[in-house]
Amino acid sequence: MADDPISEVLRLADVESVVSGGFSAGGDWAIRFPAPDKLKFFAVLRGGCWLRTDGGSTVRMETGDVVLLIAERGFVLASDLALPVVDAREVFAGRTTPIVTVGEGDDVLQIGGHVRLHPTYAPMLHEALPPMIHVRASAPEAATMRWILDRMLEESRGDLPGSGMARTQLAHLLFVQILRAHLSAGGPLQAGWLRAAADPRLGAALRMMHGEPGKAWRLEQLASAAAMSRTIFASQFKAAAGVAPLAYLARWRMRLAERALRQGDVPVAVLARDLGYASESAFSHAFKRIVGVSPSRYATAVP
Repeated sequence: MADDPISEVLRLADVESVVSGGFSAGGDWAIRFPAPDKLKFFAVLRGGCWLRTDGGSTVRMETGDVVLLIAERGFVLASDLALPVVDAREVFAGRTTPIVTVGEGDDVLQIGGHVRLHPTYAPMLHEALPPMIHVRASAPEAATMRWILDRMLEESRGDLPGSGMARTQLAHLLFVQILRAHLSAGGPLQAGWLRAAADPRLGAALRMMHGEPGKAWRLEQLASAAAMSRTIFASQFKAAAGVAPLAYLARWRMRLAERALRQGDVPVAVLARDLGYASESAFSHAFKRIVGVSPSRYATAVP
């Protein structure tokens, strides 16, 4: 069975999710976290707390809630946002266990981590998602997410064989569940590939392009897959994806070409043929137009 477009983009972006640890807290406490350079997620496993992002919004998090921060903004987690804050680097400095203690008591238990993306493809997710996704414990996906979070906590507390790998895989699954929850709730999406993929009819055309990127797709074929006329399909696809269908196909081909050139195991002539170009020259021209440099220069610039 072919992958769906979202899975393909996540694989292309070399997504790596990592559980970095957490804390238990009680009494009065407030922690300031610096702006993350990666996607940041955290969840409340027990109790509740406030979250305030720099220049953004303030939300109340309760047991079972999960937040994914996409924007690179500093933020505060606190029992009371009016309290003076402690720098997170001080809280976690010199820790010997994944879970540290803050304040007095353990009314709140929080666990967090981050999602690394390859810098070439990170904009595809940053541009598609809102600055923050808040999945509440009442969401339909909450039961699955709670199971994942409980397993994360178990792997973080015990010195179990393979616990590092287990935490990474669980964090990856949590990231996918957060995206699913946001899509199923009809959360806001910027014009782009994710918005098109989330549309059942447009998604069918997207799957065709992703499944056979080297095929010479015609607009009427893609429109037929979406059960629309050519005119309506072209209009609705551009409104959702931000570009025309065949322009999207050309860009997707170049994303695949960038990955192949980074890996360095496919000759340019073969790559051009596999991606549907009649000649190496035609491929090179398209690559330079979309990426900004020639394939040979791109390949030599890759570290």
